[in-house]
Amino acid sequence: MRASVKEAKGGKKAAATAAEAKTAKAVKTATRKPARAAAPLQEASNAEARLIAVYEMFGRGQARPALAKARDLVRDYPNFQLAQLVYGDLLAAQVPPSNALPDTASIAKMRGNPAMAELHEESRRRLQALRDRPPPNTVPSQFLALSTRSRYAIAVDASRSRLYLFENGDKGLKLTADYYISVGKSGTDKATEGDARTPLGVYYITSSLDPKSLKDFYGAGALPINYPNPYDVRRGKTGGGIWLHGTPPQQFARAPLASDGCVVMANPDLKQLLRKVQIGATPVVTARSLQWISQPQAEKESQSITGAINGWKDARANGNEAQLKKFYLPDFQRISKKSTEGISAVDDEVKYAQGKRVQLKDMSYLHWRDGDDTMVVTFGEVFEGDRSGRSRRQYWLRQGSDWKLFYEEILG
Repeated sequence: MRASVKEAKGGKKAAATAAEAKTAKAVKTATRKPARAAAPLQEASNAEARLIAVYEMFGRGQARPALAKARDLVRDYPNFQLAQLVYGDLLAAQVPPSNALPDTASIAKMRGNPAMAELHEESRRRLQALRDRPPPNTVPSQFLALSTRSRYAIAVDASRSRLYLFENGDKGLKLTADYYISVGKSGTDKATEGDARTPLGVYYITSSLDPKSLKDFYGAGALPINYPNPYDVRRGKTGGGIWLHGTPPQQFARAPLASDGCVVMANPDLKQLLRKVQIGATPVVTARSLQWISQPQAEKESQSITGAINGWKDARANGNEAQLKKFYLPDFQRISKKSTEGISAVDDEVKYAQGKRVQLKDMSYLHWRDGDDTMVVTFGEVFEGDRSGRSRRQYWLRQGSDWKLFYEEILG
């Protein structure tokens, strides 16, 4: 940024360099274009909210107040590189034009600087989050139903470099915050170890790593997810160590495509997330681009899997092994603390149920459509006469019009 300011002080004919003009144009376009009727911008972090305020003031022609706010932002967050860029551009815009020739060599260098291009792309994506808000009263299409035992849910939209945080209550999911994030250097759809891609799918937070045990590179902490999940394993995907984590102390944020496959957040944003996630209970959806649906639409799309779950439950309660077997794929697998080696899933279920009626509660349906149609179903069950029971997480695959079980984990 010192280079661009120096050029302006040297008396450029245009008030800004090519890089500055590009930023100014992006800001004006974003703030001039009316936002569609949607949910208001959530205050993802104090730093980003202040940056957006600078953009908005500049878009309204309030250049000097915008400059003052940008100066304060840079003072408070000296490692926020995008804020440094905006501040430099606003400084340059204050310099009156002169008859001096532009420093063409320096301009060419600025144009070809990959770091500058990354900052402009970061700026574009942050502004897109301001302009294109999720429609009101909608949720990502993967969240068909979520038990209130999961107090929060996370959805990542890689195309927008955005992580959306939802709070879950009696009235369903409510968008409470959204944050700028970075994904893999090679984009998304992780398939193999070391491909520098972020996986796509439905996952859960599996642990929270103490930042004291991590290198500074990971910032305020790390939240591993269960990649590869059973559906990934079924498709032969490999690799691991996919985390949501922070940034090194000297770096406020990273470029949109910058990680080895992890989802990377600014440390202040990650700290907010760390206070809210639940180990094993907070779902994380990572998608190329999120599709948003209404609650009635989510309920309609959950009807088919609800029917399959009820059919499975009734066949088990009736001891109908032939009917129950139809719900399982031949390569079905179960993970449980209690060994059932040598016993088929159907036999085990019938013996476990003993003909008793069961109540299923705390149902969660997470839908993933990626070539195949899959559903991750989590629920608790209590048999009549009992005070407690099992918790299960099942993975279902649609084959034609039928849902089939291919994996189950007994959670407790």
